Amino acid sequence: MGSSSGNSNSNSSGSTLLQNSGSEEDLHQLTDQRKRKRMESNRESARRSRMRKQKHLDDLVSQVTQLTKDNNQILTSINFTTQHYLNIEAENSVLRAQMMELSQRLDSLNEILSYLNSPTTTSNGVYETEGFETSPDSFTNPFNLPYVNLPIMASPDIFQY
Repeated sequence: MGSSSGNSNSNSSGSTLLQNSGSEEDLHQLTDQRKRKRMESNRESARRSRMRKQKHLDDLVSQVTQLTKDNNQILTSINFTTQHYLNIEAENSVLRAQMMELSQRLDSLNEILSYLNSPTTTSNGVYETEGFETSPDSFTNPFNLPYVNLPIMASPDIFQY
């Protein structure tokens, strides 16, 4: 009897071992399945991360291209404006020179008119206004003065800097 009860004990412990090894196998399979799922999830996450990085890189390259294009347009505009400014500045210098020359001519003509219109005194203190000739050939005709008929010679080449 004792042996039969011991025998039955050993059979029950053997079946418990089989059950334990079966549940350990199930546990091991479950752990392996979880590892595979985690690895697959990690691979998918890494793939999405690489795709995000690539999209970000593509966006940055596109932005650099657009900014380079904008920069070139701005530089072209600056160069055009600078050239226009230099042309206007040269023209302004010519106009200033012409204005100064014309102002000097006007001052000279006003001085001549002032001299012609003022009464002159003689040695005995009498003002003399008679005997003054105003023929078309006289020097009082401003269109016959040699310096009045000269062309204005200022040009942008004079004002190079």
